[in-house]
Amino acid sequence: MRYLTAGESHGPQLTAIIEGMPSNIGLIAEQIDIELQRRQKGYGRGRRMEIESDQVRIVGGVRHGKTTGAPIALVVENRDWNHWSQIMGVEPTEEAVKRAVTRPRPGHADLNGGLKYNQSDLRNILERSSARETTIRVACGAAAKSLLQLFGIHIGSQVLRIGEVSAKRASLSAKELRQVTEVSPLRTADKDIEAAMMQHIDEVKAAGDSVGGLIEVTTDGVPVGLGSHVQWDRKLDGKIAQAVMSIQAFKGCEFGVGFEAARLRGSKVHDEIMYDSQSGFSRASNRAGGFEGGMTTGEPIIVRAVMKPIPTLYKPISSVDIETKQPYAAQIERSDSCAVPAAAVVMENVVAWELACAFLEKFGGDSYEEIERNYKHYIQQVRSY
Repeated sequence: MRYLTAGESHGPQLTAIIEGMPSNIGLIAEQIDIELQRRQKGYGRGRRMEIESDQVRIVGGVRHGKTTGAPIALVVENRDWNHWSQIMGVEPTEEAVKRAVTRPRPGHADLNGGLKYNQSDLRNILERSSARETTIRVACGAAAKSLLQLFGIHIGSQVLRIGEVSAKRASLSAKELRQVTEVSPLRTADKDIEAAMMQHIDEVKAAGDSVGGLIEVTTDGVPVGLGSHVQWDRKLDGKIAQAVMSIQAFKGCEFGVGFEAARLRGSKVHDEIMYDSQSGFSRASNRAGGFEGGMTTGEPIIVRAVMKPIPTLYKPISSVDIETKQPYAAQIERSDSCAVPAAAVVMENVVAWELACAFLEKFGGDSYEEIERNYKHYIQQVRSY
């Protein structure tokens, strides 16, 4: 299963085509819209979220609420397009380019992309590299979640840090996390720290600055044996790490005890194996975060990631104009002071996509019914091992 996306931040729409989704999977626009709306929430978001109210249109691959096995085409329109149609128009024009960007922002793709693609207007880079692109990736992840939920696989997230303020980690199931964090403006399970987090965001915003954070995603119900040890590029934890690191502004990823393993002894890192006749094999702990040898262990998948502060600052740092080569304050584009709670939703959905791909690789079939038969047979095989 794979997808491709297209579209710019201020273009007419964002588009995705999903190939390889089995037939007879229930999928309606409302399911995807729930995830899109979750992405738009969170304390610290900017004015763009007041303009956009993202909704998907499914324009291929679904009939009467179920997938057909054909490619699925998804469209999310940019409601701000009417203000940008001349600036971002497709047709050639003799007029001077409006709102051209010549001052690259440190921390963004602007300068590297301009040099790579030989673009004199850096808007051609920032429009595509913008985190607005995660909208359509969330839509694809929502479709993946529809598949996973049929097999009892659920995903939740919690924010563990906003800048200088840390939250207590909640040891909850994915379903419980979803219920608790969904009502939090910070998407944290630690209610006692919310006010301090919001105050910190306000102080940072007032200073014209931005702030990042730490996110944890939990996945329950994943069977043992997804992924593989036999080749480096088939290790599922590696695929998930790549997907998470592809999210705009993400700079680090870990599973289980993660980087703490550097200071711990082996006896405090590895998970003891247990067995009983009722439940079969299990682990006494889950320090590995649900992975050993690039394969799922059957324990919950625990993955954490760091999001850096958004580079677009309302008190911009120094840059150089690519036309005049003179130093200037970097260009200001509309942005958020903190997007960590929204990024947690994005992270959930890119993890969901990789898990769905691995699930289909393991239990592959062209229809839900065929996959279900394969899945049930495998679960029986594992239990009788």
